[in-house]
Amino acid sequence: MATDLINGREGKVGEPAVPPRPEEPGLSSLIGGIVDDAQKLIEHQFSLLTHDIRKDVKRAKETGLYLGVSFALLSAGGLLMMLMLVHLLEWLARPSLELWACYAIVGVAVTVAGLAFFAYGKQKLEKLNVVPEQTAQGMKENLQWKTNPN
Repeated sequence: MATDLINGREGKVGEPAVPPRPEEPGLSSLIGGIVDDAQKLIEHQFSLLTHDIRKDVKRAKETGLYLGVSFALLSAGGLLMMLMLVHLLEWLARPSLELWACYAIVGVAVTVAGLAFFAYGKQKLEKLNVVPEQTAQGMKENLQWKTNPN
């Protein structure tokens, strides 16, 4: 056998020297690493969930502002339109309908329409989901894995 002058190791000339093998980690350190990685993953997913919720809340505030202004303007316009309808109905039905009867007819029609829209909105609200489903599902799976890794 010849000595490898470059690396200072014995072996055949021209044969690549094999570096010494580092110690392989033990089972407990591998499991500890997996648990640490799982905890980091859960922390990252929780951070993502809170970021998504904050973003959705900000968007909801902005949407609420626009909806509030539009509601106020539409309410004022609607009130004026209802008054106009009452007086138009009274003018068309003169002299057979009194002004108070015209107010009653328009008021009942508007109330029925309002109740229909309220029922539809309530039905939509019950189906509303405020938590992002993908992020929540991922966190749920990771928490289940962490509590029961089998």
